Amino acid sequence: MSFDCAPLDLPVLNQLSPPLQESTGRASGTQFQPADFYNASLCDGLPAHLSNREKNDRTMRTSKTLSRIRNKETVRMCALGHFMPAYVRHAAHFGFDCIWLDLEHRLISEREVQSLLAFAHLADIDIMVRSPTLEKTGLYRYLEDGASGLMIPHVSTPEKAAMLVDAVKFPPIGNRGIDGAGLDSDFLIGDYETFPDRANRETFLVVQIETPEAVENVDAIAATPGVDAMFVGPGDLGLRLKHEQTDMTLESAFEQVAAAAAKHGIAWGCPVGTKEDLQRRRSQGGQLLNHGGEFRALMSMLEECAGNFE
Repeated sequence: MSFDCAPLDLPVLNQLSPPLQESTGRASGTQFQPADFYNASLCDGLPAHLSNREKNDRTMRTSKTLSRIRNKETVRMCALGHFMPAYVRHAAHFGFDCIWLDLEHRLISEREVQSLLAFAHLADIDIMVRSPTLEKTGLYRYLEDGASGLMIPHVSTPEKAAMLVDAVKFPPIGNRGIDGAGLDSDFLIGDYETFPDRANRETFLVVQIETPEAVENVDAIAATPGVDAMFVGPGDLGLRLKHEQTDMTLESAFEQVAAAAAKHGIAWGCPVGTKEDLQRRRSQGGQLLNHGGEFRALMSMLEECAGNFE
């Protein structure tokens, strides 16, 4: 098999460790140098018949979340609110498609977020960042750093939804600024010309429905071009329903969101605490369903372990 990739001359790398015995692809006893492995790995998995442009276009990850949505399947999502690299690997290992990284209610440094996003790319799992900011460059910097999607809390009007699309989608859908030197484009190794279209196709915007106003506007929000999914926040929405004079219930709100999503061909979802909850929301057409997270898992483990001492 031939590749259009020039091999790297790395004699120093070969001197750093003894020759390795390659396990496959060569006659028994053939010595395998570290530099050989490095050169081979540069283009691993790219068939020789592909043009350079096609190879470069493949340097951006395909979103597992969007693949599930497009196939009318349930997105397997779990939540994370702390810097726990092992959690990223474990979530991928157990078959999750996406991690909801909460920066609205949790504080993680920018460098730690970048690190988690890099670990996610290594493990081949999506991370959807719930952003603590609405600032335009701050939003698309998460995408440049490798986030597959963004979740924005408290989107109650179609005007706000349109503002977010403008910030995080490239033309002709939105007005995101382009750099091309981030993890999302493999640090400018990919094709610069095709990158914007691929970024629009493989990143997603989720808006949260968390107020009665948002439910009343849900049809217009769902109709906003560039909004990929809606996510009901039952905690915030339920709190507000308790303090407003309205006939709306939490369950009727779910029904309105599900109907609007189906009408406009976008996904919707919510957190689900039990298997029964999960099955109910799936039966309503929910696809973006978060089930599980490190916070309650730690609480449950500590409660159980403490009880064992009794």
